Amino acid sequence: MAGDQKAKGKMEQMKGKAKETVGRAVGNERMTAEGQAKKSKGDARQAKEKAKDTLKP
Repeated sequence: MAGDQKAKGKMEQMKGKAKETVGRAVGNERMTAEGQAKKSKGDARQAKEKAKDTLKP
């Protein structure tokens, strides 16, 4: 289960980075912002899963 959540976080990070890059390339500020938000969501999910792993006995 935790591995699944880590994978989701990684995918969100990658999709967000791609969307942000495309948004910058075409000059679309909204797309860039959406990409940054998705990337941040992925970062948060990854951090949560790492914290859970640290707390495991």
